Amino acid sequence: MPAAPASSPGAPQPGASLRQRWSPARRVRQWWHARLPRTDSLKLTQRNVYIMPSRAGWALALTLCVLLVAAINYQLNLGYLLTFLLAGSAAAGMVVGHGNLRGLALHLLPPAGSFAGQPCRFDVVLHNTRRSTRWGIGLAVQGDAAATDWTWIDVPAQGSTTAQLAFTPLRRGLQSLPTITAATRYPLGTFRVWALWRAQTQAWIYPAPEHNPPPLPAASADAGGRSAASTRHGDEFDGVRAYRRGDALKLVVWKKAAQAFATGSDQLVSRDRPLSQQHRLWLDAKATGLADPEARLSRLTAWVLVARQQDLTWGLRLPDGREIAPDQGAAHATLCLEALAACP
Repeated sequence: MPAAPASSPGAPQPGASLRQRWSPARRVRQWWHARLPRTDSLKLTQRNVYIMPSRAGWALALTLCVLLVAAINYQLNLGYLLTFLLAGSAAAGMVVGHGNLRGLALHLLPPAGSFAGQPCRFDVVLHNTRRSTRWGIGLAVQGDAAATDWTWIDVPAQGSTTAQLAFTPLRRGLQSLPTITAATRYPLGTFRVWALWRAQTQAWIYPAPEHNPPPLPAASADAGGRSAASTRHGDEFDGVRAYRRGDALKLVVWKKAAQAFATGSDQLVSRDRPLSQQHRLWLDAKATGLADPEARLSRLTAWVLVARQQDLTWGLRLPDGREIAPDQGAAHATLCLEALAACP
């Protein structure tokens, strides 16, 4: 299966019924979401904040109609008083609820990579510039599930707070985040005020790792000797080289580091054995022994995680023939996982 393109917020997921796929409400929602601009920061104004009566609001409206008809029919002054008192309270709640969301600023923090079939979490920062607290702000991502998980928070006056949201991607690749909904029913619950937000940032979705993968393939010795090492590292001699981000702590020459710190330098050095003495681990797609492309990517993903956990030095040979040179560390693991996610 090719890498998943940036999926639209309302795109049906695998397994959705035909009725859901061709639902008129879904098609209208897709058209509406497609018109929204993509941005990682959003200021809620009158142009992008919507308001409609909630179910409780419609029930209250029906009740007020019945009360008004009864008051007119029986000429009940108390009936008039109760009807217009409730109607005035609902109207005031509409204004307060709209103002509770209007003026709020939202900012998306870059999400970390996730695996297909597992929750992809990201943080949203809410900024409140006014002098009163914003109560009962809910955030959720648009999904196919009937029961959407909402995150409810209060934003302090002239302050900010962070809410964590999550969605479960089913395909690998570089994907757009689903449409985010910000809503409130404060103060009476008779009106639902909401805004829609399409984020510009995309998230890497790695292939789902294989459960209980086989052991890592055997490491092979690299050809070459000291001269090759000198060619690779230039002016770095004596089996040491400048520290590179991601080097294991056990490779750092702490004696030389202490001498450097004593002279006021903060440069670290790491051990660099001759290539003739090194054994490199290659995670090769051909070594998986699997024919299915997605199964091979799943096993390679699991091997990358195992190699990272064991702090090994490894290289990656992708099914399309590309190679990632041997290295180690978290940055190298992320590079390999992204390459697997983008593999055609």
